[in-house]
Amino acid sequence: MSVLIAYATKEGQTQAVAERLRERLAEHHGLEVELFNVKNADVEAPISDYEGVILAASVHMGKHEREMVAFVNARRELLDERKTAFVSVSMAEATAENQDKSAAERAVAAEQVHQNIETFFADCQWRSDEVFPVAGALMYSKYNILIRWIMKRIAAKEGGSTDTSRDHVYTDWNELDYFADEYVTTHFP
Repeated sequence: MSVLIAYATKEGQTQAVAERLRERLAEHHGLEVELFNVKNADVEAPISDYEGVILAASVHMGKHEREMVAFVNARRELLDERKTAFVSVSMAEATAENQDKSAAERAVAAEQVHQNIETFFADCQWRSDEVFPVAGALMYSKYNILIRWIMKRIAAKEGGSTDTSRDHVYTDWNELDYFADEYVTTHFP
């Protein structure tokens, strides 16, 4: 069994998520797994060589990367013939999972996550078999000075860390492993 994990990332957290999925699928389940950065426009992704495809993209300003939207739009028919999953990486999901937030705040964040994912599917005119939202990271070390200032203000408003001296990862790696295990159980029994 073989799986392609295609990802789009700005600061690298979605790549880390994709790498963790690859590791889990290959080492724990014995699948052949290839990673593909969709921003690598010079290379054609060999979707037809794989039985499963996991797409992973991060959200910025309420939208997933346009490169992932273009990637899916160009390959809808091939994707429809495979066992697919979409992994959406966002800070809104970090808020939705944050037990220090009120139930109302978590619900608002969860609705934002849902809307971002639905916008992605509408933009692609395609829908994956499965969807898994993942909490992202504040990658202060990767931001330019303007983006760092903006992200610090947003983090302060949302209750995230404003310590810009380091990066803050909110991804629940155990939940990501569980998702990978369920993907295999569901699609490759």
